[in-house]
Amino acid sequence: MNTHFPLSVRKRPIQTPYSERSHWVLSGALLLLTLLQACRVQPSDDVRPTVSGKAANQYSNDVATKWASLQLKITKTTAGFTPPVAARAYGYAGVTMYEAVVPGIDTRKSLVGQLQGLVSLPQVESGKTYNWALSANAAQAAILRSLYPTTNDANKATIDSLETILQSEFKETDATVNQQSANFGKSIANALFEWSKTDGGDAGYTRNFPASYVVPTGAGLWQPTENGQKIPMQPYWGKVRTFVKANDNMPVPHPLPYSTDVKSAFFGQYFDVYNKSQNLTQTEKEIAVWWADNPGDTFTPPGHSYSIARIAVLTDKANLAKAVETFARTGISVNDAFILCWRCKFVYNNLRPYTYVRLAIDPNWIPFWPAPPFPGYPSGHATQSSSSATVLTALYGNNFEFTDNSHIGRSKDVSRNVEFKARTFKSFNEAAQESADSRFYGNIHTRQDNATGLEEGKKIGANINALAWQK
Repeated sequence: MNTHFPLSVRKRPIQTPYSERSHWVLSGALLLLTLLQACRVQPSDDVRPTVSGKAANQYSNDVATKWASLQLKITKTTAGFTPPVAARAYGYAGVTMYEAVVPGIDTRKSLVGQLQGLVSLPQVESGKTYNWALSANAAQAAILRSLYPTTNDANKATIDSLETILQSEFKETDATVNQQSANFGKSIANALFEWSKTDGGDAGYTRNFPASYVVPTGAGLWQPTENGQKIPMQPYWGKVRTFVKANDNMPVPHPLPYSTDVKSAFFGQYFDVYNKSQNLTQTEKEIAVWWADNPGDTFTPPGHSYSIARIAVLTDKANLAKAVETFARTGISVNDAFILCWRCKFVYNNLRPYTYVRLAIDPNWIPFWPAPPFPGYPSGHATQSSSSATVLTALYGNNFEFTDNSHIGRSKDVSRNVEFKARTFKSFNEAAQESADSRFYGNIHTRQDNATGLEEGKKIGANINALAWQK
């Protein structure tokens, strides 16, 4: 229904007699309207201000990869950055990196109008020269200061230091170019941070375990695990706005119905976990520990995906244009994956193997790895690893071989007799599968948790790839 023009009005015949004069008046008005439309700049990335300077693909990936490395370190050493909160930070940092550089990428479009609630961003000025490495540098420094305001003084000093070092490394002889490039990057970061405040996840590091949450009780529901945490982690995170609308519209997948019948499929899922715990190989233990990514000890599971994105950029020797798109897609993928995974977790509140096995199989059972303090179904590791693998595959191909050295240098896990050894994969999907399997080997998730996470993650990543990245 057209609410502006009622049907009776639209069908009403013209009452005034037609004349040659009215014909020319009407024709003139239409011509003027056409000319005005042609002269107006459309709110589209297809019409861009003309700027000078090197294109983004003529710069190295140094700025992108060095800031990604620093964000991984800051996430590890900043209190409150649990996996969902960290995923959000990687998402906004990745989008900021991309938007600070995309005016210098001839083949790529801005995400304005494509991400939920992002209706505008500052624009470059026509006729001016920009250095895209300096724009990215200033943008990353600004967004990390905003996203991690409670980080320690050493990290804040490192942000300042890296910004200064990269300014010096990439500066032009023209000071005006340097300044306007940095100003543009900062303006992008500030605008995107203001947008981030509207998603429902702002300052999530202050409320990881909200006392207001009432834990549901009943057969088959999550119970506090061996760490004694009474309130589960981020129970409201599923309400946070996703970046991509299509992800927001995805249905919540159903788990198997709860049962303690030894012949039921549900019992079989948990018995498999118990059985695996009795015969773990040394390699399976290494896989479980490599992918554990505990907050506080590491850069978290979404950080592992961001680290793999960095490894892909370095392995491929990608230029700045490809690097910023890599971090944007990866950041969006882990952010949306954690929102949707948490949404599903707190719809069903499925109990962990730790609880079920002790209830229905072996009351004295001890899993290989302690269960995280939130419901099991589906696996966050599987969901976000699959989502990020899907976007990285779109950029680098199905058979991109790489070595994941994310945890090289960490001390041996003495209690489990496991060394941290680099792992080599023939594809991103192979790595995602191993990430999912690691939670089964750790006795944290059932195969159902992992299978659902991997499947949903592919859908999330596909929706991100379907955005209009290319002009």
